[in-house]
Amino acid sequence: MQRHACGLDFGTSNSTIGLASGNGFALCPLEGEQVTLPSAIFFDYEDHKVRFGRDGIGAYIEATEGRLLRALKSVLGSSLIDDTTLIQRRRVPMREIIGMFMRHLKSQAERSAGHEIDQVVLGRPVRFVDDDDEADRRAEAELIGIAKAQGFRHVDMQFEPVAAALAYEQSLTREELALIVDLGGGTSDFAVARLSPARARAQDRSGDILGRSGVHIGGTDFDRRLSINHVMPFLGYDALIGPKKLPMPSHLFHDLATWHRIPTLYTPQNINYLRSILAQIDKPELVERLIKVFVERKGHRIAAEVEAAKIALSELPEVELRIPLSPPVSTVLHQGDLDHAVYDDALRIVRAIDHCFASAGVTGADIQSVFLTGGSTAVPEIRRQILAHLPNATPVTGDMFGSVGLGLAMDAARKFGT
Repeated sequence: MQRHACGLDFGTSNSTIGLASGNGFALCPLEGEQVTLPSAIFFDYEDHKVRFGRDGIGAYIEATEGRLLRALKSVLGSSLIDDTTLIQRRRVPMREIIGMFMRHLKSQAERSAGHEIDQVVLGRPVRFVDDDDEADRRAEAELIGIAKAQGFRHVDMQFEPVAAALAYEQSLTREELALIVDLGGGTSDFAVARLSPARARAQDRSGDILGRSGVHIGGTDFDRRLSINHVMPFLGYDALIGPKKLPMPSHLFHDLATWHRIPTLYTPQNINYLRSILAQIDKPELVERLIKVFVERKGHRIAAEVEAAKIALSELPEVELRIPLSPPVSTVLHQGDLDHAVYDDALRIVRAIDHCFASAGVTGADIQSVFLTGGSTAVPEIRRQILAHLPNATPVTGDMFGSVGLGLAMDAARKFGT
């Protein structure tokens, strides 16, 4: 019996699935005609159903009663993978929630292909967890285990920048020494590779991948820093408590600005604590706003507005950020505000690229082309810092959200012979 394979890019912000199509490869529709599916799951308490992607986010924004979870990939390699979250009256394990999302991806791909898919190459970042090899191995094992639990009987892995390199190579007419830059929602990954039409025909490409590196920085980090700088002050981030002028607990604000941490905040303990300090704080009206955000569970709405502002600032000199409070609060953000928010992360990304060069035995001046994929490559300061490091490289912008999924499908065809 013929087995069928796919490449699955389970991303922090968006997910894709690549399939063999005719003599080539294509991304399959996952939501209507859209080939990307936002990595979000919404438990609709009104219709008693589970919604995915844009459908789930839209229901949440329209104030449908329920529970939204985003950035699911971020819990891999962290202690949150062992947690449960309350969905109405049931505690649901995070593994089960990730499994629901992956099962939905699999079913959509099978509907598009017209047959069962039981073989998969999963993308993985170069590092799920920085500086902790054991946690990194656990994260990979968790992802493989979840995939097998959803009916993928044969599971292999490929580094996401290597998959992006395979996709980019299809457009080449000559050999190049390329740097692959894949900046996603949760991680930034890099590979130095020798690519060419002739090399593309080889089964074993291990000798052509000269070096790789990664760092746990991505678009959700940029969102968080922008939120801390320009939103959290409206919620009491700079407020002081009591005669000793003690600062507010910063973890409340950092968690509120971090997609996958938001649901952990809505506890009676946190709300009661905030109410207990109202009489002692120098900005009680701001803390009252924060209490209302927790009670009304508006964290994801705020995060969505910050994310939209970040995306807009990648092209516009300034945008108005409307913070969904009662009454709404507006503030104007400039592209320089985004540059400032991501500057330190940009330096860390460049250092990770230097590690990639060192492992490959090359310098930035040796690189002939740089293939940029992943939504965060659109952030101007990040892009400027990377390109300034590559004096002789031609920048090539690929499919920001699809290159990895296509490359994983190519890798699946090699590994499983489909």
